[in-house]
Amino acid sequence: MRLTDCYNFHDFRRMAKLRLPGPIFDYIDGGADDEVTYRRNTAAFEACDLVPDVLRGVAEVDMSVTVMGQKLAMPVYCSPTALQRLFHHQGERAVAAAAAKHGTMFGVSSLGTISLEEARRISNGPQVYQFYFHKDRGLNREMMARAKNAGVQAMMLTVDSITGGNRERDKRTGFAIPFKLNLAGMTQFAIKPSWAIDWLTHERFRLPQLENHVKMDGGALSISRYFTEMLDPSMSWDDVAEMVREWGGPFCLKGIMSVEDAKRAAEIGCSGIVLSNHGGRQLDGSRSAFDQLAEIVDAVGDRIDVMMDGGVQRGTHVLKALSLGAKAVGLGRYYLFPLAAAGQPGVERALETMRTEIERGMKLMGCTSVSQLSRRNLRFRS
Repeated sequence: MRLTDCYNFHDFRRMAKLRLPGPIFDYIDGGADDEVTYRRNTAAFEACDLVPDVLRGVAEVDMSVTVMGQKLAMPVYCSPTALQRLFHHQGERAVAAAAAKHGTMFGVSSLGTISLEEARRISNGPQVYQFYFHKDRGLNREMMARAKNAGVQAMMLTVDSITGGNRERDKRTGFAIPFKLNLAGMTQFAIKPSWAIDWLTHERFRLPQLENHVKMDGGALSISRYFTEMLDPSMSWDDVAEMVREWGGPFCLKGIMSVEDAKRAAEIGCSGIVLSNHGGRQLDGSRSAFDQLAEIVDAVGDRIDVMMDGGVQRGTHVLKALSLGAKAVGLGRYYLFPLAAAGQPGVERALETMRTEIERGMKLMGCTSVSQLSRRNLRFRS
């Protein structure tokens, strides 16, 4: 299968599955528990119909949006995701460069495999730094100071991951970082030798944002233990309010799902929120972000930038979210599968495919700008 054979999310996923050892593919592809929420995230869009207008003169389309003071050339961005060099040796370098080429925002994860500073050198465009709240308050302050020094415009605190989700696909293969595979997992690696060659012939795997705190040699702390031992489950609104004040710039909370929490985020001075259930990887059975979008936009959309992610596979999914009032839509697996399949060319092809689908969809909807999309263009199936 070649990259030129990929025309949509499912094609990229299929190509990634051909290349990756099973345990790594399942790490990207899997969700928590029974994966109900994972499936629901995409199914939610299917219960919503678009109602187009015609004869509107749509020779030119402007799909740009402004989010947390940053202008994006299209209304999607690359959500911060962890461990990207595990999927392809280019990792975040490929995603940062592809996002810059398409004029959109790139999220650097605190579990990223290149440094904030390098990501900033690759792309001077819109960027956000995603981090977790640690028991070590000094580490939290250190992370914010480092991001500011690197020239990052916006901070994004993930609030739905004070403990790791129950990802049973990983348990079946023994997948962990550092690797501690069982026999079934090792067999999967053995039948995909090209990935192992790629892994062994490139630079050592690192977590630059956390390398003084998380050891990758199986010693002091593994990734799984990072979530259970370093993150602080006692995190409160007062803690976050203090961080918002300390940062003094655009600050976003990722993982908001209730109206009450959205209102509280606005009250403590957040610039944005991302409605997210972590791609169905945390609390299985939780509601989809798309299903929650309308009531949260109604509650706080005039005070705060409301974004969403989860299950987005098509440009029409983006148009539906924008019509409900989202300012922009985050992509995760949508770019991770093409990254795994083909590195930077894969991510670029995926983003170009999305850009084309959004532009085509806007023309067919009779809209020349994102601001013309509204709930008038939607009908929900009962």
